[in-house]
Amino acid sequence: MRLHIPLDTLCSLIDLAREFQAKEEVVFPEVPSSPTDDWAMQVLADHGDDYNVTEFQGIVNEMSERQRSELIALMWVGRGDFSADEWEEAVDEAWGDFSIRAAAYVLAHPMLSDHLEEGMIAFELSCEE
Repeated sequence: MRLHIPLDTLCSLIDLAREFQAKEEVVFPEVPSSPTDDWAMQVLADHGDDYNVTEFQGIVNEMSERQRSELIALMWVGRGDFSADEWEEAVDEAWGDFSIRAAAYVLAHPMLSDHLEEGMIAFELSCEE
């Protein structure tokens, strides 16, 4: 697996997500089965002026579609939806609807930072390096 997201960028996103999601006022709604539902936007609706959200969105929005797809796929690997051996399948699945709204989609997952770190472990990557 070759990750197209620079490791320092990924580690910054993990830190920003952790700081945002640690705030008491962040509430996560039930997750629907459709990626086109606007549930992810609900999570961010009241936090548009939050520094961590703004910074996270800015970084993700500057990524290529491949990088955004990899970010989502890494979260999926970390939470067990795909194995490390299914990496390209996960990236392909994330391409399109998911990757277009990648920042909102991933930030709406309450365990995002943990899932990204677990995904990194699956590929023997670490922010400690």
